[in-house]
Amino acid sequence: MAALTIFSRSYLSSQGLGVWFIPCSVVRCFGAGIRSAVLSRHAVKAAVPFPGAKSFSESAPGSAAGPGAELRVHHLEAELAGIVVFGINRPQSKNAISKNLVEMMSKAINEIRCDKNVRTVVLRSEVPGIFCAGADLKERAKMHPSEVGPFVSKGRNLINELGNLPMPTIAVLDGAALGGGLEMALACDIRVAATSAKMGLVETKLAIIPGAGGTQRLPRIIGVSLAKELIFSGRVLDGTEAKAIGLVSHVVEQNEAGDAAYLRALSLAREFIPQGPIAVRLAKLAINRGIEVDLKTGLAIEEACYAQVIPTKDRIEGLNAFREKRLPQYTGE
Repeated sequence: MAALTIFSRSYLSSQGLGVWFIPCSVVRCFGAGIRSAVLSRHAVKAAVPFPGAKSFSESAPGSAAGPGAELRVHHLEAELAGIVVFGINRPQSKNAISKNLVEMMSKAINEIRCDKNVRTVVLRSEVPGIFCAGADLKERAKMHPSEVGPFVSKGRNLINELGNLPMPTIAVLDGAALGGGLEMALACDIRVAATSAKMGLVETKLAIIPGAGGTQRLPRIIGVSLAKELIFSGRVLDGTEAKAIGLVSHVVEQNEAGDAAYLRALSLAREFIPQGPIAVRLAKLAINRGIEVDLKTGLAIEEACYAQVIPTKDRIEGLNAFREKRLPQYTGE
């Protein structure tokens, strides 16, 4: 019973699920610890062409949606409504993680965290042949040693924020994902790769270790022994090899446009859209918290999460739709 008390409505709010129960002005977020995040809901709307889907773009405050923006946030429309795409766009630096990109991604994440209309977030590159090359080492070389630690902490916090988004997240690996780039993908719920993609935690080649969750998330995904082997060696895998060890969930042959993994990710995200959004978010929470504890506690977490769906309008709509033999129309309430 104590576990059920811990996972009360207030606790679920602290996990990013408070969007369903409390105003979106302030939400407590769980990362390396519990901290407060004050969210802004201001956005700039601009038309942006987007391969594979009709869309419009909303950029985070302080960012731009034009061709030069390092991060472009696309809210897809029509049959893909509910899918938000984060497009990394730093072609001159192979999408390396810079101070500016960290700031832009953090703002974008805060913008959509509380939006109940967002059903799935897709993280991709808008630069052909590359997902993310890791940290921007040229920028880091210019930093004073006293700046390095705080910057790495900000990058780590960003990846934790991505991992703690309440809705499903899909990383699209149509190109190379190395070091911090792979760590970013590891924080997502699902990874989809092209056969030609390259991925690896290569930090030991630079006499450092993965510093944004790689030593913790990779073992949880592929197992401890294999994760040690890959990190110790700095080995780089292609998409087919990554699928064989469970590093990615889906692998597809690359197409001429270079967006085969992205199209597969959109197809996968479409499967999530019709489902009850509160249920999906609570299922994610139950899984994420449950795998960190013993089975008994995990079952208590599941029970507490299940209790949160019982009073929802969506649950009643699901029952009514089943009885009336029609498709449910879920509203996230």
